[in-house]
Order: sequence, then C-alpha cells, then structure tokens
Amino acid sequence: MRRNLVLTDETARHWFRRSLPPHVKADLIPIPAESLWRLTAEDVRGFASVYLAATAAIFAFIL
Repeated sequence: MRRNLVLTDETARHWFRRSLPPHVKADLIPIPAESLWRLTAEDVRGFASVYLAATAAIFAFIL
C-alpha cells in the first residue's frame, strides 16, 4: 500500500476541495463565471411565477 506524505491537494483553493481524494475531484467540472450571470427565459419564468403566487397569497389573506 502506498501512502502519501501529503494528504491534501494544495492546488485546490477551497478547504473542502483540498480534502477530497483525487478520484472524486476527477469528475468536477469548472463552471465559467460568465455563464452564472446570464439571464435565461427559465429564470424570468420562475421569477414571474413566484411573484404571482406570492401576490395571490397576500391578496387571499387580506381579503
């Protein structure tokens, strides 16, 4: 059995990712930050449905 002298990966920046074994980190895919800030039709539809549901609930309790 081969034992590593260093049990963490210093190239990973987050403390939790440093503690993960190499076979788990192989499946992690980096997501570019630009794709996280795009507004999609699904986002708008989700916001509109929550807004309408909250407005309906408020009006139901008021009336």
